[in-house]
Amino acid sequence: MVPQEDHPPPISAAAPPRPGSPEGAAGGVRGAGPGSGQGSRSRPENGTAPAALEGPAAPSEQAHRVVASYKPSKFDKKILVWTGRFKTEEDIPPRIPPEMLDKARNKARVKACYIMIGLSIVACFAVIASAKKAAARHESLTSWNLAKKAKWRKEAALAAEAKTK
Repeated sequence: MVPQEDHPPPISAAAPPRPGSPEGAAGGVRGAGPGSGQGSRSRPENGTAPAALEGPAAPSEQAHRVVASYKPSKFDKKILVWTGRFKTEEDIPPRIPPEMLDKARNKARVKACYIMIGLSIVACFAVIASAKKAAARHESLTSWNLAKKAKWRKEAALAAEAKTK
């Protein structure tokens, strides 16, 4: 029998983070914890602050905790109401987070695209119906062009004839 040497246990993916680590309570992998969304800091489920935010923070970290705000214009207010974020323009606070406005603009952009797609489909059916009616009257672009050119030739001949007199 071979004697076993003392080796440290293998590091697993579920190992708890070290105290004061930037991962906090995210489980050791940034962006892999529950509730980790796009651009959000991970928070533990029990409602306590992450380990990185518990102790005294450096002055540079405190400067980044200021919530950015943006004063929406009249058009921005219309977008916020149209996308359903607020019921009326009076409900909108004087300053809002820029992320809220970005989400509302993206939602409005998607809605506008859906409206344009719908209008394009309606226009396609209108053109098809118009073309079928024109075909029933035996009209075509070729016959229109031939008639227009014949009219121009006749006008050119009349102008040439009037010029010679």
